[in-house]
Amino acid sequence: MTETATSELDDSFHVFDTTLRDGAQREGINLTVADKLAIARHLDDFGVGFIEGGWPGANPRDTEFFARAQQEIDFKHAQLVAFGATRRAGAKASEDPQVKALLDAGAPVVTLVAKSHDRHVELALRTTLDENLEMVRDTVSFLKEQGRRVFVDCEHFFDGYRANPEYAKAVVRAAAEAGADVVILCDTNGGMLPAQVHAVVSTVLADTGARLGIHAQDDTGCAVANTLAAVDAGATHVQCTANGYGERVGNANLFPVVAALELKYGKKVLPDGRLREMTRISHAIAEVVNLTPSTHQPYVGVSAFAHKAGLHASAIKVDPDLYQHIDPELVGNTMRMLVSDMAGRASVELKGKELGIDLGGDRELVGRVVERVKERELKGYTYEAADASFELLLRTEVQGGRPPRYFEVESWRAIVEDRPDGTHANEATVKLWAKGERIVATAEGNGPVNALDRALRVGLEKIYPQLAKLDLVDYKVRILEGVHGTESTTRVLISTTDGTGEWSTVGVAENVIAASWQALEDAYTYGLLKAGVQPAE
Repeated sequence: MTETATSELDDSFHVFDTTLRDGAQREGINLTVADKLAIARHLDDFGVGFIEGGWPGANPRDTEFFARAQQEIDFKHAQLVAFGATRRAGAKASEDPQVKALLDAGAPVVTLVAKSHDRHVELALRTTLDENLEMVRDTVSFLKEQGRRVFVDCEHFFDGYRANPEYAKAVVRAAAEAGADVVILCDTNGGMLPAQVHAVVSTVLADTGARLGIHAQDDTGCAVANTLAAVDAGATHVQCTANGYGERVGNANLFPVVAALELKYGKKVLPDGRLREMTRISHAIAEVVNLTPSTHQPYVGVSAFAHKAGLHASAIKVDPDLYQHIDPELVGNTMRMLVSDMAGRASVELKGKELGIDLGGDRELVGRVVERVKERELKGYTYEAADASFELLLRTEVQGGRPPRYFEVESWRAIVEDRPDGTHANEATVKLWAKGERIVATAEGNGPVNALDRALRVGLEKIYPQLAKLDLVDYKVRILEGVHGTESTTRVLISTTDGTGEWSTVGVAENVIAASWQALEDAYTYGLLKAGVQPAE
């Protein structure tokens, strides 16, 4: 059995993560054993008390995970949990191969799923209500005798309680009397609302005396609220998944639940200093599962503390707390000012400060920037999504209308050739000046924009070797409103990285290639600026 992690927290409240089991059931997530090990390390680093690793014996991947986790992970905060079902009807727990697989996993904690809805007992298990209770008692008591800590998930509890409250409570009693450390009430179908959860948890707690937990699915969009309602009613164990991953629309999101418990309820549920790692952990897990982090996720999304309205910015300039419910640094996030046609002077001043550009209290300069932003956004530009392009605009105004320049473009062209065999050839030529030298460069690509990108690199990399580090990582095109579709204005957003950071630039023109060229020019200019290269005079 794997060694139990030591924790500076007491046992009075549990944060239990089931990303590796329930979260892995989300459509589009397919975790390898290496992925599961990486996520387990992140969760342990965050400081959760329990990590449910999967169902050993149900599939080779989960069996391998438990074997490798014991050898490869030195858990500092969390205890590993194996998930499985109560014994089969008519059998003995001590002889059930599925129960044996739970023991063989070596995890110090076992979570058993048990039926608590009478119809599920009779239709899914095809056994009697009394036998189901005995299955719970026998399996819990056997695992306790083997030295395991046991949690019992009462599947479909809230629906079962609605149909037959006395039987649902009888399952809770059976588990608790057999020695279960916690009995978890599961909203498996995710159909509950906070007031309903509070009422049921309060009643079950009073009638059974068992230690209760909550497992909420998010089908009504209330999983986090339902989890906190259960805590209000007396639950001392919360089951969640990182970023709310899970079957159908997901589970209660670990991060807003933990943040609420720590910052709103004043409960110490994480080791010291770990809450500040929350944003980093959230994004790191999103990278492992290969899903883009949600920009609008509470607490940890990049937009969670982003401010766009001029009125908000004016107030934030006086006191950030006027439009923020917490200091974003508490959860490892940062405040961001978005500059758009809704911006006022305060937005521009704060954004300049964020970018490290001193506007020196120059009201005329700030006013000029505000008007310039509004004028360009009217034409289709968007600076809230293109910080790099805004910084270049800001530096241009600060320098009296002189933009940072590393090269002058004489001309460019892109050619798409339609060949008889149905294939296409894309070629681009750029003519430009850099450091007094005229450069003509031609390149092919898998599209006209890619060809332009390559031609620009071919022409400039000998003069600016820093450009070799740059990679275009995202490309978005949007057709803006116009009289006719083919004559509408096109906006292009390009995201670029140098391996350590990422920035976005914007271009707007009547055709997609011209708009793309503008965004590419800004991306290369900003990349050189970021690399510390001095612009040409």
